[in-house]
Amino acid sequence: MTFSERFHEIRTGFERPFWIANLSEIFERLSYYGAFASLALYLQEKLNFSTEQTGTLTGLFGGMVWFLAIFGGAAADRLGFRRALSMAYLILAAAYFLIGSIGASWLAPVRNAVPLGLFVGCILILPALGISLVKPCVVGTTARASKENVRSIGYSIYYTMVNIGGAAGPYFASWAHRHLGVENVYRVAAVSVFAMFFVVLLFFREPRKPGDAPPPSIATVARNFCVVVGNYRLVLPVLAVALLLRIGLWVYPAFHLPWWMWVVLLALVLAGLSRFMWFLALFTGYWVVFWQQYISLPGYIHGYINAKADAEIVLVTDGLTVICLTLAMNYLTRKIPAFQAVILGTVITSASWLILAFRPTIWGAVLSLFVLALGEIIQAPRYYEYISRLAPPGQQGTYMGFAFLPIGIGSLIGGWFGGTLVHHFGEVKHQPARIWWSVTAVGLVTAAALWIYDKAMSSGNAAGAPS
Repeated sequence: MTFSERFHEIRTGFERPFWIANLSEIFERLSYYGAFASLALYLQEKLNFSTEQTGTLTGLFGGMVWFLAIFGGAAADRLGFRRALSMAYLILAAAYFLIGSIGASWLAPVRNAVPLGLFVGCILILPALGISLVKPCVVGTTARASKENVRSIGYSIYYTMVNIGGAAGPYFASWAHRHLGVENVYRVAAVSVFAMFFVVLLFFREPRKPGDAPPPSIATVARNFCVVVGNYRLVLPVLAVALLLRIGLWVYPAFHLPWWMWVVLLALVLAGLSRFMWFLALFTGYWVVFWQQYISLPGYIHGYINAKADAEIVLVTDGLTVICLTLAMNYLTRKIPAFQAVILGTVITSASWLILAFRPTIWGAVLSLFVLALGEIIQAPRYYEYISRLAPPGQQGTYMGFAFLPIGIGSLIGGWFGGTLVHHFGEVKHQPARIWWSVTAVGLVTAAALWIYDKAMSSGNAAGAPS
């Protein structure tokens, strides 16, 4: 097939909803990563939260998106993509505007009526309600509005749009922070997604394909969740208790639970997990390490490298590296088995923070994020490949939905963990380099645990195989 013939296939292979949905994804990711890039600085320097509270709240913002994504697909199918997308962008516009207005005088009555940590935590959850609808709508539109012969290219276009938005977000956050003030980063994000609300209303049409399967109900998704989790009668109540305790600590910050209580709760959860969920629980360690670029790094740059440095522009490194090197790295690592590629990517991402530990400079931070992105590129596609092969027949969709769980849990744990490290090693011990040694240790322990898991599963499958 000649280049002109292939170009004609691409030009005619996608319906208009495909381009509208993927264009809107650029602006959704731009807003999300722009908001994330400035959040730690906003909470700590503008709203005067402690480093520990800043870490926890930043992790909450990043984590809730991926939990709600499990149910967002069913909701989007029920509502229809056009209605769900327009609703999502309206929710996002209001949510980002509220985040930027946390310190505004018109919110003072509400702000003064409840504990500030609880108030801010509730507001930071709101964007997740919108993003959890956007993701399945854009991916679903890519499937429905693409002809079969160009569908794989359609997903490549979608992945590229995500990374363009991911790289552009910190850049625009940097510009808004420097010229308009950090609180206006969120108002710029609100304008960005509000524009997409009108784009969807005016130009997006519901994509339909003959023979589309009826959408699953929320109840079906919930039942699938229970089946995949394992002993959900043990796991879900324990998680609910842990969540209530976490909320209680926001309301009464002076109250501290002994560490062994958290260990007991964690042990109970792990005891009830299925084999698949054990893998996801282990892989959570990767995202604890990865999310420190948004949770700990901005405050570290301002506190221990240069108080006037442009921390947001440093965060462009990850997305830009992914855009430029994904194809090349995937080609170079194509012969590595999927699970080994996941472990290799985990080791590389984890070790990347040692560069910053040895070279606490702006360029040291940039180089750390460059190496971190290489690890991300190596593991990410192979991680989804592994899960798609692990899923039993007929359950691929359910398993792929759960693939996002480690991202969310890693952000929630990583927020608490990063805040604790910055407080202990930075503010108490005055040894900030140890922050990155500790983060690297978590990643290397994760890689070792994944290796043990792989060997245990391989030997278990071999022992059970017929002779």
